[in-house]
Amino acid sequence: MFKSVLVANRGEIACRVFRTAQRMGIRTIAVYSEADAQALHVRAADEAVLIGPAPARESYLDGAKVLAAAKATGAEAIHPGYGFLSENADFAEAVAAAGLIWIGPDPASIRAMGLKDAAKELMIQAGVPVTPGYQGADQSQETLTAEAARIGYPVLIKAVAGGGGKGMKRVDDPADFAAGLASARREAAAAFGDDRVLIERYITRPRHIEVQVFGDRHGEVVHLYERDCSLQRRHQKVIEEAPAPGMSEAVRAAVTDAAIKAAKAVNYVGAGTIEFIADASDGLKADGVWFMEMNTRLQVEHPVTESVTGVDLVEWQFRVAAGEPLPLKQDQIRLNGWAMEARLYAEDPATGFLPSIGRLDHFVMPDGIRVDTGVEQGGEVSQFYDPMIAKLIVHEDTREAAAARLAEAAGEVEVWPVKTNAGFLKRCLDHPRFVAGDVDTGFIAAEEGALQPADAPETVLAALTLVAEAATEVEPVGSDRFSPWGGQPGLSYGLRLNTPPQTTVWARLDGEPVSGPVAPVETGWRGAEGLTAQIGFDQVQAGDRLFGYRAVEDGFILFVEGEARRVTPYRAATSAAAGAVSDGSLRAPMPGKVVAAPVKAGDAVTKGQPVVVLEAMKMEHALTAPFDGVVESVAAVGDQVGEAAVLAVVKAPD
Repeated sequence: MFKSVLVANRGEIACRVFRTAQRMGIRTIAVYSEADAQALHVRAADEAVLIGPAPARESYLDGAKVLAAAKATGAEAIHPGYGFLSENADFAEAVAAAGLIWIGPDPASIRAMGLKDAAKELMIQAGVPVTPGYQGADQSQETLTAEAARIGYPVLIKAVAGGGGKGMKRVDDPADFAAGLASARREAAAAFGDDRVLIERYITRPRHIEVQVFGDRHGEVVHLYERDCSLQRRHQKVIEEAPAPGMSEAVRAAVTDAAIKAAKAVNYVGAGTIEFIADASDGLKADGVWFMEMNTRLQVEHPVTESVTGVDLVEWQFRVAAGEPLPLKQDQIRLNGWAMEARLYAEDPATGFLPSIGRLDHFVMPDGIRVDTGVEQGGEVSQFYDPMIAKLIVHEDTREAAAARLAEAAGEVEVWPVKTNAGFLKRCLDHPRFVAGDVDTGFIAAEEGALQPADAPETVLAALTLVAEAATEVEPVGSDRFSPWGGQPGLSYGLRLNTPPQTTVWARLDGEPVSGPVAPVETGWRGAEGLTAQIGFDQVQAGDRLFGYRAVEDGFILFVEGEARRVTPYRAATSAAAGAVSDGSLRAPMPGKVVAAPVKAGDAVTKGQPVVVLEAMKMEHALTAPFDGVVESVAAVGDQVGEAAVLAVVKAPD
């Protein structure tokens, strides 16, 4: 076994690899960009090397700098994690040429499976069923348009070199094909340096099922069963689980056999995932599952497989890379219970899931479960990298218990001021369709209304009242935060003769006025940086609920059901209230680059029509007209802009 390993990555996956390496007594080396100088993965390693500026192309994607860091530190092996250089065959070759151990598949296997079109052709030759589509060399718009018509709408445009939902567009109407193709090509070129695409038939009720495979240099290939990754948003996985719900032994045998066949077709060594798309319109059937692609690396969702098999996949990667045989034979790998993983993203569901960046002043993860993260309180979510900040992983005896425990964990997340999708995750996990296992890749879009947060649920009002009561215990009476007697608008107690006391709360919740009577309830308090209220509600039969609290300027943050709600005293709204687009100004929600401007100054636009497209955190975000009008100005394509910069102005008709 090698004695030292450099992880050519950052964040959560770097920290994850370091944990196994350190348990095995292997010296760990981190690389980092200028933006990550204070990052958790840097401090988690035994040694760390600065490799360049914040942009990934000048640091984490620069193979020469990574190799120089390995040479300078005496690293014997390089683990690429996922993303960045993990599926770069040229880099894998350079690692081997430098006399280092590459912890991944052979470059030939990466190349064979790295391009989706070539991989599909290879699978056809190997007898693996593939999704109907077009993966030809002719990339002219005329040919692609004709092929889409031949396949039949809806179709899915996918980047040939793609992954992670980037460069992927669903098109339902032939009239929208050209725009979808242009957007997919832009995203593909920006993310992978390759704008080629393929087209597939879009399955109307698709499920995303994948099989974890592992090969060694002694000719053995095994599978570690399947995962279901069907709960997705914009082709990006949100919640993953193992095993797949509704999976019969016959279908499992067909899918895992196809996965083994696919891995053997490229002489695969190391950890890899064969991804399939299944037609869920009438349950899972052996003849209704098709090969989609292979990821020649460790997957983000690998912890669920680890949970149900008891295997440390990173340890297996180390052992196989060192030339050892696989630790277990196929008949020794068993499924045990049910595991689920939720991806916690720094994004704001209220603004269409736009990424949220900034300092993590408050970052508290749930206790009693596995949490894989690469950030901590006081750290920073950067504009330069993927917005996933943690993974919440649970393992229980049954699927129902796993879903309930993960929903509970998502509700316990406390993050501020960066926005997260924790509340959204909880609502997905609590949804009756998800609990029943009735999930396909269109679930989130179909249930969008039910997945929105309540404006001011009773539990929020009750918890708000109690936290405000506690705040008066630590604030001077009569302060401008919350007055217990109503002299200052805030919290008011109404008393009537010969009637039980009643508490009425007046406040602003996320800037909006809320009020309501709340019956007194028993509380218990414990203090740290702020206060935490343990509150029992008559309507909650499971017992007490736990609400987090953090004092901030002019109020406090209430953490409830995974949501961070800002509570401030009730005051009349001021004329300087921010955030409106009534003047027609379209502002950048975050720093980024203008990559498209479908309209120009003087053009008439209708409400909801795309006006300018911003690229940020590896994804495109379209800003649309707030009302019918005429474009007065629009930013130039290629402009680098800061947060809140005016990208376009739409003028209402006179």
